Amino acid sequence: MSDFDLIDDPQPGQNAPEFTVSELSGAIKRTLEGEFGRVRVRGEIGRVMRAKSGHLYFDLKDARAVINCTTWKGQVSGLGVMPEEGLEVVAEGKLSAYAPASRYNINVDRIAVAGVGALMAMLEKRKAALTAEGLFEASRKQPLPFLPEVIGVVTSPSGAVIRDILHRLRDRCPRKVLIWPVAVQGQNCAPEVANAIRGFNALGPGGPLPRPDLLIVARGGGSLEDLWGFNEEIVVRAAAESDIPLISAVGHETDTTLIDYAADWRAPTPTAAAERAVPVRLDLLAALDSLGSRMLTGLTGGVRARAQRVRDLSRALPRSEDLLSTPRQRLDHATARLPAALRSATQTKRGALTQAAAVLRPRLLAGRIEAERKDLRAASARLDAALPRAVAAQAERLRTRVARLRGEILTQGRARDQQRLEALSARLSRAGTAQVRTWRRTLDGLDRVRATVGYEATLKRGYAVVRDQDSIITTAASAATHPSLEVQFADGRVTVIPNASPEGARPRKGRSKSAQDDQGSLF
Repeated sequence: MSDFDLIDDPQPGQNAPEFTVSELSGAIKRTLEGEFGRVRVRGEIGRVMRAKSGHLYFDLKDARAVINCTTWKGQVSGLGVMPEEGLEVVAEGKLSAYAPASRYNINVDRIAVAGVGALMAMLEKRKAALTAEGLFEASRKQPLPFLPEVIGVVTSPSGAVIRDILHRLRDRCPRKVLIWPVAVQGQNCAPEVANAIRGFNALGPGGPLPRPDLLIVARGGGSLEDLWGFNEEIVVRAAAESDIPLISAVGHETDTTLIDYAADWRAPTPTAAAERAVPVRLDLLAALDSLGSRMLTGLTGGVRARAQRVRDLSRALPRSEDLLSTPRQRLDHATARLPAALRSATQTKRGALTQAAAVLRPRLLAGRIEAERKDLRAASARLDAALPRAVAAQAERLRTRVARLRGEILTQGRARDQQRLEALSARLSRAGTAQVRTWRRTLDGLDRVRATVGYEATLKRGYAVVRDQDSIITTAASAATHPSLEVQFADGRVTVIPNASPEGARPRKGRSKSAQDDQGSLF
């Protein structure tokens, strides 16, 4: 027996290295990532799940196999196309392995729809879903304003579309235009267009930028992929929720996107959108001239007809000479009789005065005075005798009443009167307190009404009062004739000089100077 017989022959595979489970999983992960790296895979999207953390998990499958796909929260916004179940796509990302579960997956950071057919299928599916929600109902659409003051345009500021719109508006009827620059294709198209529509709707009246009366979303023609941003759900919902009437002018006449169904009016081209937004100024002027001529003709004809009517009616009235002839004759007769009547009346009065003077002789008057004097002396004598008797009788009656007045009766009467006085005083106090409370509530209510309807409350909403000393100036022509004006705001008064530089404004002592609002830029 040799020494080698003491050693057993090695079994097959006995000399292979041993790995732990973690080491083997890590080796497989490194092999996969090193061998494949970044890959592009075409397939149909299966199950889609969005976690509460914001991460996105979905399956990519074909007829024979399924691959798990993961998109982290920070990568979702750059996908380009949101995964939907049943959509055929080309996914691009990095192949990796999940060691704890011994699974491999693709970390997808970009998705593109695989072919026009898949895009059309996705478009029809999205259109059906939005139609079922009622976003395309005709009852939701608003009428377009006849002559908007401000028009908001959502488009690319560097393309030919905005030049065509501005040129057409300038030719037909110049209006103020606010441009919101957006990307009209690519990944940023849909969120920027939706933000622009909502941004215009968020503008309030009286702000630094005027709120548009009409919106135009415009883009030139292109392929289905180029126009796909206007088929995104966020754009359609923003257009349907817009409180401002919206015109969709995306693509050429044969191009149709989902925003066309949600808009209040679809224009076949951006130029047609500008033509629909405003009427022709020359046509308006011609219509105004025609209406003015018709109004002048109608007024002239109406005045002429009424004048003829007055002349016709005047023929039925009697002449002024006929109406005044009878009163004139009566006046002549009365004038002729007046001197004789005056002489007769004077003679009559003179005769009556003579008769009265004959009766008034001095002896008769003296006898009458003496008779009256005798009557007066007799009455005085009777009065001297009757006065003591009357005084004595009154004194006797007074003594009798004094005898009946006892102290206890007076005390009882005084106590009763005191109780009645206290009760009346308490009632008067309660009534007075209640009346004062009522008057105070009424006065407080009137003061609140005065504060509500007074002009000081109006000043807090942005208005001002212009005065020249004690008088109020209401017109610009009147303001130009005064050397200085005083403008009252809600928080103070400012003295200004018309037609002077801004340094001419002098704030009054103790008053705060009003701040000027910044004006927004108009394009």
